[in-house]
Amino acid sequence: VQLQASGGGLVQAGGSLRLSCTTSGHTFRPDLMGWFRQAPGKERDFVAASSLGGGGTKYADSVKGRFAFSRDNAKNTVYLQMNSLKPEDTAVYYCAARSRRIVYSSWSDSNVWDYWGEGTQVTVSS
Repeated sequence: VQLQASGGGLVQAGGSLRLSCTTSGHTFRPDLMGWFRQAPGKERDFVAASSLGGGGTKYADSVKGRFAFSRDNAKNTVYLQMNSLKPEDTAVYYCAARSRRIVYSSWSDSNVWDYWGEGTQVTVSS
């Protein structure tokens, strides 16, 4: 199973970016897909996640109302639309996948995720 993230870049504050994460492995059907981010010198933080089995979507408080999770099942791809970006959003963004369902309250715990993609850098200038 491989996850390939893309779409990062340099943007001014207030701008937008859309990250993509494509999964490969034709038999892989994750229940959960998510995004985390890690700024220099900081821990990896939860950003957003969505249950592909209809269990809803969750966002970190810091991105609610600005970021939106979506997916294209036909392309095995999930997206993170990031609007109204702030300098504090600067980080390496990672997509993650989990095979089996888990309680909603655990989604933000990076330890419960099975697969990780390589990160994509997002830099927001002030």
